[in-house]
Amino acid sequence: MQGKGSVIIIGSGLGGLQCGVVLSRHGYKVTVLEKHFTPGGCLQTFVRGKAGEGRVRFDCGFHYVGSVGKGEPLGIMLEYYGLGNLPWKRLDEDCFDEICFVDGSKGTFSYPYAMGFRNFSEKLSEFFPASKHELEEFVSVIENVCDHTFSSFGPGGFNPYFSRSAKEFLEETISDPQLRKVLSGPSLKMELSPNLPLYIYSQIFGSFIRSAYRLDGGGETLINPLCDIIRSQGGEVLLGKEVVSIDCSEGRAVGVTLADGTSYKADYVISDAHPSVTMEMVGEEGKLRGVYRRRISSLSNTYGVFTANIRLKKNAIPYLNRNVFIHRQDADLWNPDPSKTESLMVHFYPEDGRYASRMDVMTPMDFAGLSRWKDLPEHRRGEKYEAAKKAKWAECLSLLESRFPGIGDCIEDVYTSTPLTWLSYIGTPEGSAYGVRKNSENVLATVISAKTPVEHLYLTGQSLNLHGILGVSMSSILTCGEILGLETLRKEILHV
Repeated sequence: MQGKGSVIIIGSGLGGLQCGVVLSRHGYKVTVLEKHFTPGGCLQTFVRGKAGEGRVRFDCGFHYVGSVGKGEPLGIMLEYYGLGNLPWKRLDEDCFDEICFVDGSKGTFSYPYAMGFRNFSEKLSEFFPASKHELEEFVSVIENVCDHTFSSFGPGGFNPYFSRSAKEFLEETISDPQLRKVLSGPSLKMELSPNLPLYIYSQIFGSFIRSAYRLDGGGETLINPLCDIIRSQGGEVLLGKEVVSIDCSEGRAVGVTLADGTSYKADYVISDAHPSVTMEMVGEEGKLRGVYRRRISSLSNTYGVFTANIRLKKNAIPYLNRNVFIHRQDADLWNPDPSKTESLMVHFYPEDGRYASRMDVMTPMDFAGLSRWKDLPEHRRGEKYEAAKKAKWAECLSLLESRFPGIGDCIEDVYTSTPLTWLSYIGTPEGSAYGVRKNSENVLATVISAKTPVEHLYLTGQSLNLHGILGVSMSSILTCGEILGLETLRKEILHV
């Protein structure tokens, strides 16, 4: 099938590999260049601990997904990418997310997120009976947005919910302030901000309500098959290949140059790196106008996260088939302060279905306090950096104990990482967890097109349209659509 042209893809994150699958399927010679020796970007898994029983595996940033069932948006997308038979495990139907608020001496109060739009509103109505009709209205809007997930693949392609604030919608629809907090509860799936577009909030929020699953084997169970598919279709996934420049001729991308001086030529270049990082690679030959460079470099990024990957003592904690979000009651979830520890996401890994073997604890973390170490490798950041991580973990453990009293005694080992880790391994500026911050009041500037002003240079990944597995999968189609035609891909995906 090869012969239509050649494509170089910078980075082997989910977006880069998905583009590689689609383009190699359509007859293009694909070469994916990854600077690290493990593919996958933030979907990598990693091993910690000593050999033997102390050796455990964790996910970097992948924990669970929504709408992956047959006929559901992400399920349709994964089927198209050749990932239709993965070992998905459904979370608890009536409580896939537990939203907890810690209210000082009053204790901890938990609320369930149930699967299914009707089931979701009915279960929360039991806690907020006076808000039953408001909940139904809220759910109706979320469901409507999710029902039009593929609208961006059609004529026009722009969803008007991008220009509406999610926070304003919530305040206009829900009168009970505590219920508004509950509906803001899964904030560590996205960064909540006053100008977060309703489209992004609805797609992420609603996709999990439709259905929620974890994946046996974690992120590498997604990544490895994509690499295999590319290779089976005549492409290459090359590791340890750091791209330092995108080579251009008369305003057109013609290849890339690696850190070791090696050059690769191609008809098209796709970058799965952050847009601002990509622009730094484009030299004067790209004839990239200053206004575009300044626009991309000036975009603000979402916060980074501190993560504690925890090995638990054997049979110490029963496995919870749900994720738990813990917030201090007085935390402002729509204006989070990453310098404080006010919110946690807790994810459990099952050992045998009855007990948890490991857990991840995540919380927003301010990059400014870490910037002094940003140019140093992990092993050279010294005692003060390690002390900062220990202090952050102590704050997390204190909040964690509010929901799980005595859990500190159940912990065998703790391995911590900061936004600096994401900066080092994933390359996102300031260790941003969700890419470029979208703004409902400035949509055209913050929702980035896959097409750049440099001819035959395209972008892909979480910063374009929507983050998360679903968002990146959609962005990959938008990127490939610039080369193959969006209508062609729409017909293939939706079988129309």
